[in-house]
This record gives sequence, structure tokens and C-alpha cells, in this order.
Amino acid sequence: MDSSKAIYKALKDNNINFIVSVPCVNLAKVLELIDSDKKIKHVPVTREEEGFGIAAGAYMAGKNTAILMQNSGLGNSINVLASLYKLYRIPILMIISHRGTKGEFMSAQIPMGEATPLLLEALNISYHVPSTPQEAYNDIKSAWKTAKEKMCPAAILLEVSFW
Repeated sequence: MDSSKAIYKALKDNNINFIVSVPCVNLAKVLELIDSDKKIKHVPVTREEEGFGIAAGAYMAGKNTAILMQNSGLGNSINVLASLYKLYRIPILMIISHRGTKGEFMSAQIPMGEATPLLLEALNISYHVPSTPQEAYNDIKSAWKTAKEKMCPAAILLEVSFW
């Protein structure tokens, strides 16, 4: 199974039925699979904070939510994660294309790539860094379980080398 199909299958198998996304070339194939699935509501957004707000509303309406985004948007999302998701104990699965890691071709991505794990740790958000499609599948299952049980965000970091 390729990386994109493993991520999509894990989302489906864990009953994630509401997904917001910000465009990312690494996540494009996953987003195509999601778009073709009539059982998943997909809402593309222009900024991560907007996506988190929409997903919070969907959670309040009984949906299982995820956001697919690039790590550059994590910095934009610190406040909404701390003052909405953490404070009000809202679970969400974050699938994050982790740019600026080993194999990155754009040097401008490296500073945020290095900061990403530190930001998640500062917010006390658990994360997994899978290196194979099977690990991604298993890690998504584990992260979603954590998010639901602890009522908090959980993240999957998909490094450049993953793709």
C-alpha cells in the first residue's frame, strides 16, 4: 500500500468523517481520495485557524474530525490549539506534512521544520513520526485513540522522507 492510500484507509477505518484541509503538495493524493469519498465531508480552507474553527463546530455536531495541513501552518494555529482545543477538550487528529526535515529541497522550510516538534511538545500534544505506510496506518489509529480518550488534539508528522 502506498503512503497516501495508507493514510486514507486509516482515516476511514477510524471513522473520521469530517476533514478540513489546507492545500499541500505532499497531501494532494490523500485529498483526492478524500474528495471522492461521499461518506467524508471535506472542507478545504485557506488558513489553518479557520479549519480548526470549522472542525470544532463539526465536533460539537457529533463528527469525528481531522485536519490535513503543512507544518508551516502550525505556527498560525498555536492560539486556537491552546485556547480552544486544549481548554475545551476537543479531540482532533492532525495529519501534518512536516516540511523542513531530512531531504527538504527548500531551505526556507527548515526553521519551521525544526520548530514543529518543539511547538507540539510545548502544547503537550502527542505526536507520531511514521516512516512507512504501515506505521502511518498504525500511528493514525493510535493517535486517534489518544485524542478521543484524552479529549485533546493528537498529531501525525509526515516527514519529507516519508513520501
